[in-house]
Amino acid sequence: MTAHDIQTPATEPEIGAAPEPTHGAEIVVPLNRLKASPRNARKVKHSAAAIEALAASIRAKGVLQAPVVEIERDREGAATGNYLVTIGEGRRQALRMLAKRKAIKRTHPVKVVVDTLNDAHEISLDENITREAMHPADQFEAFRKLAEDRGFGPEEIGARFGVSAHVARQRLRLGAAAPELMAAYREGTITLDVLTAFCVSEDQDRQRQVMAQMGPYPSIYAIRRAMTEAKVRADDRRVGFVGLEAYQAEGGAVLRDLFTEDGGGWLEDPILLDRLVAEKLTALAEDARQREGWKWAEACAEFSEAADFGRVYPVVVVRSEAEVAEMAALSEEYDRLIADADAVEVLPSETDARLEVIDKALQAYGPDYDYTPEARARSGVMVMLGHDGLARFERGLVRAEDAASAPPPPWEEEEGADGEDRVYQGEDDVRAGGEGPEQDEGLAPLSERLLIDLTAHKTMGLRDAVQADVAAALATVVHAMALQVFYPDYGDFTPLQLRLSVGGLERLAPGVGGGPAGRRVTDRCEAWGARLPERAADLWALLAPMGRGELLDLLACCAGVGLLAVRDPHDRRPGAWAQAETLATAVGLDMRRTWSVTAASYFSRVSKARVLEAVTDAVGAEEAGRIVGFKKGDMAAAAERLLEGRGWLPPVLRTAEALAEEPAQEDDSEEGPPPSLDAVHDLAAE
Repeated sequence: MTAHDIQTPATEPEIGAAPEPTHGAEIVVPLNRLKASPRNARKVKHSAAAIEALAASIRAKGVLQAPVVEIERDREGAATGNYLVTIGEGRRQALRMLAKRKAIKRTHPVKVVVDTLNDAHEISLDENITREAMHPADQFEAFRKLAEDRGFGPEEIGARFGVSAHVARQRLRLGAAAPELMAAYREGTITLDVLTAFCVSEDQDRQRQVMAQMGPYPSIYAIRRAMTEAKVRADDRRVGFVGLEAYQAEGGAVLRDLFTEDGGGWLEDPILLDRLVAEKLTALAEDARQREGWKWAEACAEFSEAADFGRVYPVVVVRSEAEVAEMAALSEEYDRLIADADAVEVLPSETDARLEVIDKALQAYGPDYDYTPEARARSGVMVMLGHDGLARFERGLVRAEDAASAPPPPWEEEEGADGEDRVYQGEDDVRAGGEGPEQDEGLAPLSERLLIDLTAHKTMGLRDAVQADVAAALATVVHAMALQVFYPDYGDFTPLQLRLSVGGLERLAPGVGGGPAGRRVTDRCEAWGARLPERAADLWALLAPMGRGELLDLLACCAGVGLLAVRDPHDRRPGAWAQAETLATAVGLDMRRTWSVTAASYFSRVSKARVLEAVTDAVGAEEAGRIVGFKKGDMAAAAERLLEGRGWLPPVLRTAEALAEEPAQEDDSEEGPPPSLDAVHDLAAE
């Protein structure tokens, strides 16, 4: 207790020794002689938070208002020595809490006022009805004044008033609102929710600007977005990559959100954040170049920058028989030790040490697939920030000037040694400027017409043979497709007239390659690229003996890369679009596993009517009606929050069979079609 507390008397007064106190007398009563009054009008108990606050106040400042008591009497009307608390039961409970925590004694002296005239129930009721609580605005400003005048921090203020330091910080932030905002709150023009939205930042000038921009019924979403529009959210992928500590170590300021459950915030220096991201990516790229031996390394912002390069892929690492045997023995020992360890709860220290030795030995052999020194000497690595906030390495990228030159076609090697051009005229070859071949020229080249004639017959024979050999036909198709996917400079090195367009999608939809589906497609291509030979000329030798199952897997990989179902109005292909929908149904495509609706991906790019249509479809007309009057940006942000986690898709992304597999959600409402937009507007008007 502080100096304000009533000093405990040396001895406890003897109850009953003195005459009974008269009405209005102030007396000192031991705490253990105060009892709850059965005539107290308040039947609902005080909340734990209220008692905690009273206890903190009493501990810091003493009992500021004496409780009102009546004398307890037995059945014969004699005083028992106890007193019933008519007014101040909360203070009595707070004192008992302090006594229970050993902060004061059970016999702690309490100054009380005796009432012997008024009805105990009536004055208890009067105490709870006729008082008016302080306006919250006054409380916020009072907290702020304590901080400014007496130098109290949130922890001290919280301890003195029985609230957490976080609550004290909230009230201090609200107390620092612009005077115009506080006046509007006192007058009832704005609500507490609106005031907290403005106070997400302490910048009073910005608060005034946003207040002037908003209409008479401002949206909380709009206010918060306007107050933080030049800042970066703390859950941004860039923040996760760099680290909040690194940003703050460079002097970056963080604006904490004191009014949300997750306690998020915003970084106030986006330029500094972007510089730190670029520096970290550049350092990772340079480290990879030096450690892995690439010709060059760069940091880039998006995957689309890496899509412009050619690629080389890792190849199987050739090992000696002794190395293969040693690796197999180590792997078997590792598996045996793990299997034995499953039978015990605590792994023996010697087993743990041996597992670590084996693991290091296996790692020393390196990966089973790796880039050749020649490939590293002419290719590089690019490092970018992935959608998950982790660094993404794209290795084996080849610049145009570093691409290996294609070998000369076989027919060029068959040209005459004299190097003169041959021009086809009619049925014979004549040398440029000559009269034609003599009757006896020896082994003269075949005429072009004859060469075409003969190879046409050979082509027909080849068609017949391939049709009769299903395995060869499959290998031919896979060979032609793999050349165009994995060896784009050698796509013409196949007799099969199959053209596969392998176009990137990043320019059409930035970030599509970094999504879940894009990563799976890339992973499959990289896995096959690691198995295929570096030289296109060696591809057939690998495919010819390959089993049908593996050929079909490679065929599926290549066919998937070549699909294009983009609805470009400048390249109308209605037949292809219709077949794409049929194919999506056949494979059970469910875009909910790949794409999710957000303000950036959909709502900010469609009309307000489309936004309301989506909200109505997903959560109902009532929720849509609540955002009808929002501005476009605020409506998009609100719609994103309403539809989060609901798996809603625009009609163009839906596949009927995939949506039909989703279990129906329980709904107590009556069945029927979703309300129209007119109904939404009518509901909003109501």
